[in-house]
Amino acid sequence: MCIHCKDKNDISSCSSSLGNAFDADVSLEHCSVSDTSSGPSMGLQTHEDVIDRAIENAVVKAVFGGSDVSRRNFMKLVGSSTAMAVLSSVFPMEAAKAWAKDAPGPLEKKDLKIGFIPITCATPIIMAEPMKLYEKHGLTGTKVVKAAGWAMIRDWAVANQVDCAHMLSPMPLAMTIGAGSTATPFYMPAIENINGQAITLHVKHKAVKEPKDMKGFTFAVPFDYSMHNMLLRYYLAEGGVDPDKDVKIRVLPPPEMVANLKAENVDGYLSPDPFNQRAVYEGVGFIFKLTKELWEGHPCCAFAASKQFATEMPNTFKAALMTIVDATFYSHKPENRKAIAKAISPRNYLNQPEEVVEQVLTGVFPDGLGQTRNEPDRIDFNPFPWNSMAVWILTQMKRWGYIKGDVNYKQIAEDVFLASECGEAMKKLGYPVPPTTYEKHVIMGKVFDPEKPEEYLKTFSISRS
Repeated sequence: MCIHCKDKNDISSCSSSLGNAFDADVSLEHCSVSDTSSGPSMGLQTHEDVIDRAIENAVVKAVFGGSDVSRRNFMKLVGSSTAMAVLSSVFPMEAAKAWAKDAPGPLEKKDLKIGFIPITCATPIIMAEPMKLYEKHGLTGTKVVKAAGWAMIRDWAVANQVDCAHMLSPMPLAMTIGAGSTATPFYMPAIENINGQAITLHVKHKAVKEPKDMKGFTFAVPFDYSMHNMLLRYYLAEGGVDPDKDVKIRVLPPPEMVANLKAENVDGYLSPDPFNQRAVYEGVGFIFKLTKELWEGHPCCAFAASKQFATEMPNTFKAALMTIVDATFYSHKPENRKAIAKAISPRNYLNQPEEVVEQVLTGVFPDGLGQTRNEPDRIDFNPFPWNSMAVWILTQMKRWGYIKGDVNYKQIAEDVFLASECGEAMKKLGYPVPPTTYEKHVIMGKVFDPEKPEEYLKTFSISRS
């Protein structure tokens, strides 16, 4: 907000005192409204216009040492367009304008409710409460609220029962385009975890080696619109097993998966942790394959908020994003993992044995087959929401019939996965930012080019599209 304005809609007091610094016929020495067509208030219709004009005035006055005579003579000599180009070449004018517009204002709300599912994928969202990161970024009184399953999280978010939420990466895409629910625009400005999942099978299936050995199995996944479902389907289909015909795939809330495995209601699941490791801990399952073996660095869970919340509370939305980015990079550091495991294991968060959570976060774990594995990147944390990841998710949603018809992959990806906003937050916090928001990905040895999603879809022999 401009220091002279009472609010963003009141620009009259500002516009009357801001002349056009690139107009040789306008004096900047007096705060009065000129009668010339290019006078001070001409064209200043919004708060953003006022900020642009104020930045231009400040820069031009500094360049000419406050001499309005020198400024006007120079403008007459070279013209306004050339003058602006010359000054922009030596001073980042547009960047300065953007920075000024983005200067943080007061938080519209501080005591947020943020919904989460009790899984290690939610580590940044959860640990930010006991480790005081919400408070660090001004969100005093913010609490995380536990939900039983993803349908509950979705319903809470749509009904504004929570301000922001832990979601599966495909969920904001599906919710925005109306796949599986009424279309409600959502933003996903940050990934929470990469990797961090596994295919876990019942101990009676230790002889299984590949997908064809799984024909007739019943699997569980946490939600239709999940990376778990997409990756399980991908893995099975690459092995010649049709996930809609040769096996059954059920949706189960993550906390119910171990009990269903123990009761032999399912043969296995592709699940978030700690429930893969908990099955080993209980002696009922073994870790068949880590999902990082299918796609190294794949996205899983994310931080999301409705477009309504982000629009109505922009400063709070940015503070929440800054918190999650900060927490995600903190979680990325191996030296912090044991302390995080201790912080998030209690009943009000994951309600899991600290030993199990630590095994997941450190990557040193028994696999249920008699081996202790050391996989430091079993789960990792990187907040950058690549637009290319969103495009891949959309191809798989179309592949399996969750969405039909023509898909504007790029537009949907960029509308929902706010990579640029995440990059800005990362930069402010001092973290390196990728130079682009698209890259090629390798899934089970096959290269995915986000510029050619339809061509990619045509390469699959097992598909519903």
